[in-house]
Parts: sequence; structure tokens; C-alpha cells
Amino acid sequence: MFYREAGDFSTTYPQDSQTFPIKFDRYRYYVVLAVAVLVMPFVMTDYLVNSIFLPFLIYAIAAIGLNILTGYCGQVSLGTGGFMAVGAYACYKLMTAFPDVNIFFHVILAGGITAAVGTLFGLPSLRIKGFYLAVATLAAQFFLVWLFNKVSWFYNYSASGQINAPERTVFGIEVTGPNTEAWATYLFCLVFTVGAAILARNLTRGSIGREWMAIRDMDIAAEIIGVNPLKAKLTAFAVSSFFVGVSGALFFAVYLGAVEVGEVFGITKSFLVLFMIIIGGLGSIFGSFAGAAFLVVLPVVLKIVGVDMFGWPTDIVAHFQLVIVGGLIIMFLILEPHGLAQLWRVAKEKLRLWPFPH
Repeated sequence: MFYREAGDFSTTYPQDSQTFPIKFDRYRYYVVLAVAVLVMPFVMTDYLVNSIFLPFLIYAIAAIGLNILTGYCGQVSLGTGGFMAVGAYACYKLMTAFPDVNIFFHVILAGGITAAVGTLFGLPSLRIKGFYLAVATLAAQFFLVWLFNKVSWFYNYSASGQINAPERTVFGIEVTGPNTEAWATYLFCLVFTVGAAILARNLTRGSIGREWMAIRDMDIAAEIIGVNPLKAKLTAFAVSSFFVGVSGALFFAVYLGAVEVGEVFGITKSFLVLFMIIIGGLGSIFGSFAGAAFLVVLPVVLKIVGVDMFGWPTDIVAHFQLVIVGGLIIMFLILEPHGLAQLWRVAKEKLRLWPFPH
């Protein structure tokens, strides 16, 4: 009976159009954010941060970016791993070329560079769509990985071909390098994740988001009513690539610390992020978080249950994970195309109507 609009009146237009119109939802959001900022850093362990929280926060940013492009604008992309590599290598070059600049600005600039590259590779979307656009972005994935492998300038002519993140600090606290504290890296990534979610939510609710959704629903009709397809599609590619580039920079600098592009940012990474938004829900910011959380936590749960409890071989557990993910993708595409986000919305509607059956 506590999840109701009764007594929750809106007296202004901004109140009526806010993201969380029900007071309980707003309070829940503030409580979750307060716990994430004020409580979680004090209970963090290296295992929790490295196995769950850091990959979840970073993949959530990448999933938000891909969801803007695919879920909101309807432009299929299979080049997410390559664009994450652009963010990683751009951050590395900035960190080594400008060592006195704060790492926070390096990550933002890396996202901006990735946005420019993503806009360039988004130009084919003006002429092709669907399967052909997916193939074009897949070609971008392979080209970018090949480029970072073959051009030694990108990894500063290192003999190993790897890039290694130098030590950088924020307010005197190390956030990159081998001596970082778990809570510091967690909070650093949390700032970017919360900022990305707020920015994406406002963009998708504004006029530019309406243009993206009009292009997604029917591009010819959108053009007839005045939507500029050039602007809509290229801005979707730019914003999406910005988020993906930021996630790639964080993935390299804060999470891994050392990267070899073919192993870390290969085609598998592109499919992983795509699976996140399919399972979480296309066209939903919450779905990006839900899909990222599911695919990050699933391997940890399977390891605890399969390897630690039942003593199964690790390769069997890894194959079992692929079977589960594949089965879930088929199930969601057939039974619930809007993913976990739609299940969450239905559950909230049922709670609002409870105990009435209709």
C-alpha cells in the first residue's frame, strides 16, 4: 500500500515530467545513491571491486552508449569493442603526452576523441541500415583492432605491443597504477557512471532523444515531419561513441592497467556489450544497468556454485555460462523483447495495483 501516487501531487510542469513521478521511487533512488557513495567504499574488498563492481560500472557506461545508438536510434552496431579500444589508446596517449593533466580530463578527452571517430564511422548509416550497417560497423571493429596492432605509435613503440597505465592521482589519491586502493578506483568509476546515466537520461527525454526515436520507428516518416536524419544519426553515433570511449578509457586505465588490443577489445567485447542491452532491454537506461549487472555477476555466481561448491572443471563452467547466456537471449527475443527492464516495469505496475487483480 506504500507504492501509490495518492497524496503525491504535482503543481508545476517540471514536477509532472520528472523522471521519478512517484515519491517512493525518488526516495529509493536517493537511498541507493547514498549507499553507493557513503557506505560501499567502507565495505569494499579487492575481490569485490575487481570481480564485480568495477566491471559492472564500466560495462554499464558502455551499455548505455550502445543502447543510445541501437535501442533509441535503431542503428545496429557491432563495433563497440573497437570504439572502446579508441578510448583506451586515446587515454594512454594523453596520459603519456600530458602527465601533469588530471586523469579525469584525460578520460573525458578520450571520450571526445572516440566520439569523433564514431561519427566518422557512422557516416555509412546515412545510406545503409539494418544488416548492412551492422556489417559496416563490424568492419570498423576489425579495422580499429588492426590499426592499433600494426601502428606502433599508438603504443609508444613498446616491444611488447602492450600499453600500461602510468600512476595518476586525483586529490592526491592514486586511481591508476599498481598501488591503488579498492575504494578509490570504485569511487572514481562511480562518478563517471552516475554522470553518464544522468546525461543519457536527460538526452533521451529531450528533443534530440525524440529525434532518435523517430528515426528508429520510421526514418522516412521522421524526415517528412521535419527530423533531419543526418543530424539525428550522427549525433547518436557521436554520443554513443563518447560513452563507449569513456568506458574503454576506464577499462584500460583503472580496471586492467595493461592492455593488448586484440585480446581485450576484440569482437567478443562487442558481442558482450550487445548481449547486455538485449538481456537488459533495448531503449532503456535501467536496462543497460540490469544487463551489465547480470552478465558481470553471472560468471561469479557460476564459479562459486560450479567450481567451489560442486567441484566442476572451470572449462565446463565457462561453457555452461555460454549456454545460459545464449538461451536467455533466445528467450528474451521471443518472449520479452524489452528485456529485464520491461519485467521490472510490469512488477512495479503490479505493485501499484496490489491487492487488486486488474
